[in-house]
Amino acid sequence: MDYQAIIDKYYPSENELRRILLVHSRQVADRCLKIAKAHPELRLDAEFLEEAAMLHDIGIYRCDAPSIQCFGTEPYICHGVIGGQILREEGWERHALVCERHTGTGLSHEQIIRQQLPLPLDGHYEPEVLEEQVVCYADKFYSKTHPDRERTVVEAAQSLEKFGQEGVSRFLDWAKMFE
Repeated sequence: MDYQAIIDKYYPSENELRRILLVHSRQVADRCLKIAKAHPELRLDAEFLEEAAMLHDIGIYRCDAPSIQCFGTEPYICHGVIGGQILREEGWERHALVCERHTGTGLSHEQIIRQQLPLPLDGHYEPEVLEEQVVCYADKFYSKTHPDRERTVVEAAQSLEKFGQEGVSRFLDWAKMFE
């Protein structure tokens, strides 16, 4: 099964939610591929990057986010964990980790407790391998509510400020490595 077959399985209808998911995911995937091409020294797995970027938000349909046509019951912050569960069930373990680790610039256990986020504390939600970091980084440039706009590095960093300086610093370190 390829990534498109997984998307088709969970988003079978041609509707606004599927369109939003595909547009956003393609934007993230294209930025990931651009980074991989510009930085051969990083030895990034381009095929994995594209697949992971296309699937990183697979769990949004189960979340309550009406502004992006998601009419599920789960808090939006859970979309990564949900996506991870979906992809594990499909046998895509490595891709499941990207789902779980792409929120913000990753979420530490301390952040989850401090912000009282409804995430299981037995999970690990910080990107580790370079490909996870690249997808997480690329995702910050594109909003599902404003798909026609691409944030600058500065705008993307500013969008992370509400979550704390640690995430902003991590993002800016990635910008130095990937831009």
